[in-house]
Amino acid sequence: MNFTELANRIFVQSITDYHKNDDVDTPINNPYPLKSIEYYLYLKNWIDTVQWHLEDIIRAPQIDPVEALQIKRRIDKSNQDRTDLVELIDSYFLDQYKDIKPAKDATINTESPAWAIDRLSILALKIHHMRQETERTDTSDEHRAQCQQKLNVLLEQQEDLSTAIGQLLDDIRAGRKYMKVYKQMKMYNDPELNPVLYASNKR
Repeated sequence: MNFTELANRIFVQSITDYHKNDDVDTPINNPYPLKSIEYYLYLKNWIDTVQWHLEDIIRAPQIDPVEALQIKRRIDKSNQDRTDLVELIDSYFLDQYKDIKPAKDATINTESPAWAIDRLSILALKIHHMRQETERTDTSDEHRAQCQQKLNVLLEQQEDLSTAIGQLLDDIRAGRKYMKVYKQMKMYNDPELNPVLYASNKR
């Protein structure tokens, strides 16, 4: 099993486990050894899955404004956790390939392996929920047909992205490409960098 096959399998496992209760407050029960790459992949998708449903909840037309603010702040924290975890997964790849000497003509990719895997995790969620739409019995045949077309595109996208990630990892292993990790340096959560936060601290 190659890396993207492993990742896709773990993403489906995480999504399936979440939907046993389908509750954003369900505690995670990660079945993999702590700090293993499998553990991080499962955690990554669990964060994405919970956030997916928080994004659904916050769009309820009659949501209480106080509850909406609480959810928005929860989504902000989730985004930060997601970014931190992507960087951690990239650190795993950096360690895996630390002894590889890039060729003189080696090139850098537009994104790191872990950020591509981040997109693969989101794709798994899109596929799961689009497939649900194709199976609904309370909608029209037209709705289900349109959703099936979208599902077919998502499945093709998943296959293409999985292939591209595999090729990127092969190229890094062979020295044809090299990777760097740039910390995202998000500013809005940092009390030293967000002007609203540091202005309020001076009051």
